[in-house]
Amino acid sequence: MNSGPWAVNKTTQTISKLLIAAIVWYIAYTILQPFTEFLAFDVLRLARGSHLGESVAFFLYDVPKILLLLSAMIFLITIVRTFFSAERTRRLLGGRRVGIGNVLAAMLGIVTPFCSCSAVPLFIGFVESGIPLGVTFSFLIAAPVINEVAFVLLFGLFGWKIAALYVASGLTIAIIAGIIIGQLHLERYVEDFVWQMQVGAAQDDSLKLTWEERITRAWEAVRDIVKKVWLYVVIGIAVGAGIHGYVPTDALAEVMGKSAWWSVPIAVLIGVPLYSNAAGMIPIVSALIEKGASLGTALAFMMAVIGLSLPETIILRRVLKPQLIVVFVGVVALAIILTGYLFNLVI
Repeated sequence: MNSGPWAVNKTTQTISKLLIAAIVWYIAYTILQPFTEFLAFDVLRLARGSHLGESVAFFLYDVPKILLLLSAMIFLITIVRTFFSAERTRRLLGGRRVGIGNVLAAMLGIVTPFCSCSAVPLFIGFVESGIPLGVTFSFLIAAPVINEVAFVLLFGLFGWKIAALYVASGLTIAIIAGIIIGQLHLERYVEDFVWQMQVGAAQDDSLKLTWEERITRAWEAVRDIVKKVWLYVVIGIAVGAGIHGYVPTDALAEVMGKSAWWSVPIAVLIGVPLYSNAAGMIPIVSALIEKGASLGTALAFMMAVIGLSLPETIILRRVLKPQLIVVFVGVVALAIILTGYLFNLVI
């Protein structure tokens, strides 16, 4: 670790760059709406209230807005995540009882780096550490269900109340589903080789990082994730813009509205086998809601797609027998359906 005047000077430079970036971000976000309206209706001379004018204005405003929000939230979330490596998460959950362990596991699932490809080694590491099966599942469910991209897009499109409700419902699903799976005592449906493996402890450097290193990792995460999802954002908002401008208001009320009681389970059944990026889906969901679809039905569909992805389920098959896979998908799907009905009831 560096020390002395040179290190202090480097820290000052890093903080200065961060402040400048924050000021530029704030100015860009503040002037975005009047600038895009000027571009759509004054420069391009599109008529206000026309199908094409409203679609173009929607697209020009939402693409940069979502990318700005996405960049800021990924930066902040990555800073938090640098304090929670997979190895540290495993140690924190070790020895936790059912109940408290499920709550802690679900909360750590939000901030711990996790992707489908790391599901198997994480699962084996948790089992090897003696963490109860239900607690392990609370972590595995929370990590993909509460997606940071989905949170950012919900915040940008619907506001903080809906985004907070999304996080709260995701946590509830992960905690309750993990408790139910734990109470069913399904350990016999974990592949036998998992119980015999000794993965050992990996090196954990999460508490040794300097702030320069954490900020550097955050910048790299922003660059990598935005590079991966920007095209999905553009395509999703383009589809959403078409729906926004051309689909009549309340056109979807009969098939996706609150009065259609069957719409929530149908949306989940359609969403489970699909695999899509939240970045491309949420702008479409936003436009569907605007045209009459109920929020609970739309969110249930989105959570089923990003929380029960087919690739992750296939990867988990390496360590779980089919019976446990079926229980896992069934319990989470049922929880998402109940959440969809709850949203439709209270909003």
